[in-house]
Amino acid sequence: MAEVPCAISYHSKSRILEVTFAAATYKMSAEFLRVHSPSAEVRGHGPGQETLQVGKENVAIERIEPVGNYAVRLCFDDGHDSGLYSFEELWRLGADHDRLWRDYLVRLQAAGHQRQPVLQVVQPKDSGGL
Repeated sequence: MAEVPCAISYHSKSRILEVTFAAATYKMSAEFLRVHSPSAEVRGHGPGQETLQVGKENVAIERIEPVGNYAVRLCFDDGHDSGLYSFEELWRLGADHDRLWRDYLVRLQAAGHQRQPVLQVVQPKDSGGL
């Protein structure tokens, strides 16, 4: 059985999910987690059936739902919520983050897609009643 995280916290401004295990802490963007979702929609039902996810630069996580004592369901603001991220999968994604991210960027480029700039949500300052 995989190690259970000590803590899972989402930082909405940076869109970073922080997963703390006893031996390591991993910080992964919502985009990274969305494009590496363990769902059939993303991974297919076998090798070679993966679907390249594009246009997910500004995706955010709306909810994190516990699933038993082994996983969490990440509910994204683009409506995707079918991936169950087992604790073992979260560990793997965190430990292999750099390689997985580079591979994703290479696949995007090979498919002719360019990532769009990440938008920062800024709250307007009070204009003093104007």
